[in-house]
Formats: sequence, C-alpha cells, structure tokens
Amino acid sequence: MPQRVEIVKRIMDSNDRLAQNNQALLDQHQIYGINLMASPGAGKTSFILETIKRLPANIKLGVIEGDTAPVTIDADKIVAAGMPAVQINTGGDCHLDANMIEMALAELPLEELELIIVENVGNLICPASFQLGTHANVLIASVPEGDDKPYKYPNIYRGLDVLIINKIDLTPYIDFRMDYFTQGVEMLNPGLKTFPVSAKTGEGFDAWIYWLTEKVKAK
Repeated sequence: MPQRVEIVKRIMDSNDRLAQNNQALLDQHQIYGINLMASPGAGKTSFILETIKRLPANIKLGVIEGDTAPVTIDADKIVAAGMPAVQINTGGDCHLDANMIEMALAELPLEELELIIVENVGNLICPASFQLGTHANVLIASVPEGDDKPYKYPNIYRGLDVLIINKIDLTPYIDFRMDYFTQGVEMLNPGLKTFPVSAKTGEGFDAWIYWLTEKVKAK
C-alpha cells in the first residue's frame, strides 16, 4: 500500500508541475482559462454556445473539448459557432490532465485568444483531483440532476471558484429544492460565486457574461 501511495503522489506532483507551466503559458499570452466541469447531460456544450453568443464581439474564445471517445460532435458545434476548438480523446479516462491540456494548447492560436474554456469529461469525481493550469474551476450543476449532488460529491464542490446552476427553466416541473441544494454548497464552499441560468432561454446569462468579461479584461 505505501508503494502505491507514493506512485500516486508522484503522478499528482508531475501533473501539478505541468499545470503550473500551462498557466504560465496562458498568462504569457494574457489569456483567461476556465476548467468547465459537470456530469453528463448537465448542458456544458449548450452553456458554452450561449456564452459565445452573448460575449462581446471583441473577445476571442478558444475551446478545448474533452471526450472519452473519438467523436467530434461538441467540437464541431464550437467551430460552427465561429470559434477555434481542439478535441481531446482521453481513450476512456474519466478526466483531462495537465499533459493533455499542454498538447491541446499547442494546437490553438494563442496569440489571437483572450479566453479559453476547457470542457472537461462529464464526471463529478475524477476531474476534481487534476489541476489543468486554468485560472478558475467552474461547475455546471443542472436542475434535473437533483438537489442532493453537493452531499454526494463534496470534493468537486470544495474546489470550485464558480458554480453554474443550469436549466432553471425546468424548476416548475421538477422536484428540486433550491434551498436544500444551496445549503449543501454553502457548507462545502462558503460564499461560492453562483449563477443560476438557463442555456435554453438565456435567463441569468447577463450576470455571468458581466463577471466573465471583467475577468478577461483583468488579464
């Protein structure tokens, strides 16, 4: 058991060093980076597309798409929206890591970008453990997933900088106790910046876009 622990520690230390290098590269190009996490079906790609549509026209965005299979459906949607995208096939792994991001950054026109969103693999466990070198960890929690997710997956909520509550247009039709959900979040991450939105209707996006635009400007 001690040997296995030491091996895991070396892997994580190596990943963290690469993540620092990735962030230094982003800083060098004055790019703000976001690690966007969620469970499958929470609406990550729809959220990114709505963000692209509402961002000021002068902010150039790039996207890194992580998938466990060699499909380019999500990346194709981003390109069709007019933004560069790079697809990462993890070969079945349940998360992205700093080495994968390093290789993806080499394929993006960094000199032209001000913002990069990394769409991590749909999972609420593995991505919480791997730093990528981005500046903010953002989680999308959707109403249909249920209000118990902070209690079942505490680690990913502890490491967040921003929480997006998506699909709020469905709250009249789904038994989702917002107060119970936010109470669980507050216990794990007091004062967490939270944006309730609907990627379908656009509700709540003005506040998110304002926050994001200010972060990009600060770079």
